[in-house]
Amino acid sequence: QVQLVESGGGLVQPGGSLRLSCTASRSILSVYFMGWYRQAPGSERDMVAFVAISGSVNRTNYADSVKGRFTISRDNAKNTLYLEMNSLKPEDTALYYCRIRYPSGGDYWGKGTLVTVSS
Repeated sequence: QVQLVESGGGLVQPGGSLRLSCTASRSILSVYFMGWYRQAPGSERDMVAFVAISGSVNRTNYADSVKGRFTISRDNAKNTLYLEMNSLKPEDTALYYCRIRYPSGGDYWGKGTLVTVSS
């Protein structure tokens, strides 16, 4: 079993920035998928950004609503996935979850960190 712990959420004004972190309880060197999702009240959970790893190739993908504002990255040495969020808008308000998938079939989710964008 792998535990994922998100952090970095909070209250920020429109136009502001936050960096979310997701730290895994074991090495992420062998993962093939790492992603961020979000769920606003009354809405479904949607993909925000992900990185798909195949050998030395990392392919990133972003939801259209966050392209150019959010950046996904990882630090293997720290077993941590990041989401840098800039130019935040009120519609970015949601509970943000990270997800990691291993080739062995393990598919793990964190419990979420709340981001509130409001003046």
